[in-house]
Amino acid sequence: MVSKVERNKREKENSLYAAAYELFINKGINETAINDIVKKAGVAKGTFYLYFKDKYDILDKLILDKSSQILNEAIVETRLKVFQSFEEELLYFIDYIIEYFKENKLMLKLIYKNLSWGIFKKAYRDYDEIHEIYNMFERGYEDTSLPREDIEKTLFIILELAGSVSYSSIILNEPDNIDEMKPILFDTIKKII
Repeated sequence: MVSKVERNKREKENSLYAAAYELFINKGINETAINDIVKKAGVAKGTFYLYFKDKYDILDKLILDKSSQILNEAIVETRLKVFQSFEEELLYFIDYIIEYFKENKLMLKLIYKNLSWGIFKKAYRDYDEIHEIYNMFERGYEDTSLPREDIEKTLFIILELAGSVSYSSIILNEPDNIDEMKPILFDTIKKII
């Protein structure tokens, strides 16, 4: 049973997260001050510092949380399908993430190019479904002589590549839009795996 004090703490922390997320998305990170966050959350400024060092600390935690949610959603959707090969499964997983970002450009702006191995490693402890991403790679390479640490490095390269290309193509439209870049990205991923 959660005490009233503990519940109150969680509510304040959650309201700070919600306020920061909305402000970062709508105003931008640089234009959002801690005062804006606490005012929107309806808490005192000192309360902010009970949970976070500064606005970049809350930003980092939001990026971790939102990225983990996206990866989690992508792996859950991927598990619902049947694939003939690891390649098909992986490309479906990556495509799901890209399509998510096409529909949620503001989320992609917040995450920036941080859909990465660092996020994956941090989320690995807290999100059970994230383990499935690594398991998908292990299954995909089980009949090969690729060492375990190289499987991890391959996963790193693919996540970094997909995150960076998504950001550049969806947000900046560089070097082209994501629909034009996807076939090249997928061909590159096929060569990597």
